[in-house]
Amino acid sequence: MPEPSLPFSCALVTGGGGIGKALSSYLISKGIKVIIAGRTEPNLKSTAQEIGAADYYVLDTGNTGSIPAFVSRVTTEHPGLDCLINNAGVQRPLEIFKTPTPEFLQKADQEIDVNIRGRMHLALSLLEHLKNKPQAAIINVSSILGFVPFSVINPVYNGTKAWLHSWSVNLRTQLAWAGLADRIKMIEIAPPSVETDLHREREDPDDNKKRNNPNVMSIEEFMDDVSRKLESGEEMIAPGVASGFVDKWYATYGESYEKLTKKS
Repeated sequence: MPEPSLPFSCALVTGGGGIGKALSSYLISKGIKVIIAGRTEPNLKSTAQEIGAADYYVLDTGNTGSIPAFVSRVTTEHPGLDCLINNAGVQRPLEIFKTPTPEFLQKADQEIDVNIRGRMHLALSLLEHLKNKPQAAIINVSSILGFVPFSVINPVYNGTKAWLHSWSVNLRTQLAWAGLADRIKMIEIAPPSVETDLHREREDPDDNKKRNNPNVMSIEEFMDDVSRKLESGEEMIAPGVASGFVDKWYATYGESYEKLTKKS
């Protein structure tokens, strides 16, 4: 089995399909032990068998009350766990003047629970465990839409991804303030549109397929870019066309952020 070239050896990946499955398969090929977690047990079981995951757990990240017990169980059963890949997310088309308000609010709350609260609770609940590892990582999968919210029918999703980017930047800084930046890497992956089933609730659920949009990245193209940048040690990974948007953000705000948050 190939020697790992990454700053961790055992990863928990939330969201067992699409990008989560692709990341898991790649990590396994690099000799990383992978545990997957998601909401649907039959899908998790078949995916774990297909890709060779070490274990799987049923977890609804939107139910934050279940996270402390989950973290206690997974760290007890897999004490070598040294990486969290915060990938599970939902995207719902929500149009203010078309979606009835009660439905809008219900779906918006669910998106916020999964895309924000669940990720925050998981990261903070695992942080004490990760602090005891010689090397560890938290990897947040955000989106190009967190930088430029051009998917207008997904206003809540766009906002959750903007929050996730800010959270990632601030968590990286706080790890540095605590003297932990050399041991716990805070990595953000900001995908552009990738061929997955993320758009399954749209009128055309295939509008993110290459046959309909040549600008979409295939999952293979996405992983080629992500794997290369992960292995080179990059902490802000923007595959494909996302790189231009992310580079502009850092060119505009990066230096100011570093100056304003530098401790004397």
